[in-house]
Amino acid sequence: DYVVVKMIPDNRLPPRHLHSVHTGKTFAVIKWESPYDSPDQDMLYAVAVKDLIRKTDKIYKVKTRNSTVEYTIKKLEPGGKYHVIVQLGNMSKESSMKINTVRLSAPDALKIITENDHILLFWKSLALKESNFNESRGYEIHMFDSLMNITAYLGNTTENFFKVSNLKIGHNYSFTVQARCLYGGQMCGEPATLLYDELGTGEDSSAARAGRPTDIAAIVVPVLFLLLVTLGIGFVVLYMRHRRLQNSFTAFANSHYSSRLGSAIFSSGDDLGDEDDEAPMITGFSDDVPMVIA
Repeated sequence: DYVVVKMIPDNRLPPRHLHSVHTGKTFAVIKWESPYDSPDQDMLYAVAVKDLIRKTDKIYKVKTRNSTVEYTIKKLEPGGKYHVIVQLGNMSKESSMKINTVRLSAPDALKIITENDHILLFWKSLALKESNFNESRGYEIHMFDSLMNITAYLGNTTENFFKVSNLKIGHNYSFTVQARCLYGGQMCGEPATLLYDELGTGEDSSAARAGRPTDIAAIVVPVLFLLLVTLGIGFVVLYMRHRRLQNSFTAFANSHYSSRLGSAIFSSGDDLGDEDDEAPMITGFSDDVPMVIA
């Protein structure tokens, strides 16, 4: 024996298994199931979205006969916090959940340029990759001093650079740049962080920057002086060698100069030897040959 029992639908029950499927910067996809299986008629749901930061409410209506319902909540703000309530249109029991939208991305290419007594922070405009960001919102800059273990708010700007002064030598700093926080610092962008620890040790950054040119000069000037001295000694040595060669040549030429011919005569040792061999040897004088002395 068996019996068929049909349960009477209870429209006072809350939607089941309410959860978030996907959350973006400006939207959220939520999903839930009907209060009971296989509804036999269209069911009207009320989706209330409460902005926990701005303290505002919005209500959307969803009408469907499906047992599983998926709905996209649009026009949300990046980094926002929301409380979502889903219930039947007859104000039955409700199901609720909280949603945090994705924050704006961090600025790209954050870098530091060091000047004499300060540094400059540079970064790319966030509007290049975030369509929801307006440059008029601006950026805010924070600094963390690891030695003092404190975080300081340096200010905000609508430009893509920021000047930082009065840094202490021997301190390591971390700088963060992010889209400016809204509504009491509750709706911020992701921070871009950069470590700066090139100051060394001392009292303040201006002293370090002023000392560096002096240190460089103390090294460069002696090196240049040694180079000049070496070049001077080289020129003197070359000049002395040139004069010595010139004097040797003059002395050699004078020793071979013939006043009768009015010129210098140079001959090799081989030539002299040949002439001595070919010349007849004088052995004496004959009595019958008169000697003439001029």
